Amino acid sequence: MVLFAVYVLGIKIEGSIIYVLLVNIIIAFIALSFGTLLSTFANSEFQMMQFIPIAIVPQIFFSGLIPVDTMANWLQAISRIVPLYYGATSLQGIIVKGYTLSNIKFEICILILFALVFSLLNVLSLKRYRKI
Repeated sequence: MVLFAVYVLGIKIEGSIIYVLLVNIIIAFIALSFGTLLSTFANSEFQMMQFIPIAIVPQIFFSGLIPVDTMANWLQAISRIVPLYYGATSLQGIIVKGYTLSNIKFEICILILFALVFSLLNVLSLKRYRKI
């Protein structure tokens, strides 16, 4: 999608397209591991759908769709525990401001930490809740 947006639609990116792809791959891995983690605790598809308002919708609001700076202080604190906040912050820095990896290394480290934690929780929960 990134390549299509840049090369076909002509969207300008101030930073490197490689950095945008790197951040998107990390975000995709986090989304996959988080979804797998949630599905471990669901017994049916309907129960999985019930997780959406609790787990997915808050991430959309804290990802920067609504500027986090304009939210109340307690909401800004909550946004710091949502992976999409760090993904959106790093992508905005790369695309709009031309940041390099040295500028977004904190956000990248946090995203990798989320990916590792979700993966570890997946391994532990799959061993406990699924008989394989």
